[in-house]
Amino acid sequence: MARFTTFRFCLDPTVAQVGALERHVGASRFAYNQCLRMVFDARRAKESGVSVKVPRTGYDLINGFNRWKTSEAAGRVFAVDGEGVASVGATGLHWRHEVFQQVFEEAAVDLGRGLAAWSESRRGDRAGAPVAHPRFKKKGTARPSFRLRNQFPRSGKPAIRVGDGRPRSVRVPGIGVLSVREDTRRLRRMIVKGRARILFATVSRGRGRWWISLNVEAADLHPARRHVEAHASTPWVGVDLGLSSLAVAARSDGTEVDRIDEWPRTLAVTARRQRRLHRAVTRKKRGSQNRREAADRLGRYYFRTAEIRRRYAHEVSNRLVKNHARLVIERLDVGGMLARNPNLAKAIHDVGWGLVRRQIAYKLEWRGGELAVADRWFPSTKTCSGCGAVREMGGVALRTYVCRSCGLMIDRDLNAAINLAVWAELHHGADARTRDLHAEGPVDNAHRWERSGRRLRDGETSPGDVGTDAWTLQV
Repeated sequence: MARFTTFRFCLDPTVAQVGALERHVGASRFAYNQCLRMVFDARRAKESGVSVKVPRTGYDLINGFNRWKTSEAAGRVFAVDGEGVASVGATGLHWRHEVFQQVFEEAAVDLGRGLAAWSESRRGDRAGAPVAHPRFKKKGTARPSFRLRNQFPRSGKPAIRVGDGRPRSVRVPGIGVLSVREDTRRLRRMIVKGRARILFATVSRGRGRWWISLNVEAADLHPARRHVEAHASTPWVGVDLGLSSLAVAARSDGTEVDRIDEWPRTLAVTARRQRRLHRAVTRKKRGSQNRREAADRLGRYYFRTAEIRRRYAHEVSNRLVKNHARLVIERLDVGGMLARNPNLAKAIHDVGWGLVRRQIAYKLEWRGGELAVADRWFPSTKTCSGCGAVREMGGVALRTYVCRSCGLMIDRDLNAAINLAVWAELHHGADARTRDLHAEGPVDNAHRWERSGRRLRDGETSPGDVGTDAWTLQV
């Protein structure tokens, strides 16, 4: 087993099963909030001078919650006899046996991960945006979900099974056999052949439906579907993502190998329906049933557009990964583009660059290929693929690149794809003289002869910078 993937199915539960799913969702939310309350209580006790250990890991939170759920602090059930004498009948959570035990444990594990991410972010050990402290989950705001881990007994079948009794079904412990709407043949065949096993099952509710996501540990792809040719002799293919053409792929010699011009502009095509659904929500009274129903219709609209975008992204990524073993893409600052170009924000959201890049990354790894990510400051669009001159470009409406130095006239996206392929050959090839580290700006710790030069403008690396100007390295 060498890779991890997820199979998601839409559930078709019965009325009784819906009640069981709701109980498990509520139990997960209750355990998460109770564990967080235990953390706050321990911190306040420690601040007051009491020597107490603050639970931080999922293991500590599980042990603390297990002790609490059987104590009197969790509640007591009184029994009154015929003479009116009351006695304690049960201690602890009297409903804890109505749900599967793992729901509490996985909720505590989730809180432990949130606390660890918050601590790492405070210390500066975590990259990215600052992580806020975990908060209490409120019913109606947080997405209803719970997670169960699979158990593999030495004798017997696993706890989570697919196709148990009927093909389109998933068996979940504590709930039973749940019917699904999609075909599970592919996953069942992988499990029967020993090429996959289910690790976790996450059940969630959204867009008016119940969903189950199965986290699967699978074996490598079949050798016939992997890239077996020598990577040293395989040419690099640059992939430029854009708005006019979703993807343009080309080699360093200027050969265009693929171009994807058509892509479903779901937000642009359904703009009138989107405005109508938004107006329907704002016209309803806050807190009313009509407003909730209108919000559900709006959520189903966005869910459908996201599914269309995700499905087409899979088609594009499969098309590129199956035909090319070595790809180079550009690290795009999508957040900065959205902030700088409010007029193009809707189109950038609609195209889904980040989704395509993520799928290309893990699918190419599955197939044994090689992926290179160019520096975000590399001016692939502004650089001439013929002579290496850098010039300012106009807006996205200008589709032809015209070089003022050598007179080259070439398609703008094709020019960028060629530059990316050249960048990959010089930085990841066998005869590369230098290698570009994970750079987010000019080189400031280089030797005197390779120190960065002056920038052309804010946010742009000049052609003379080390690790960026591919043509200077050829001399």
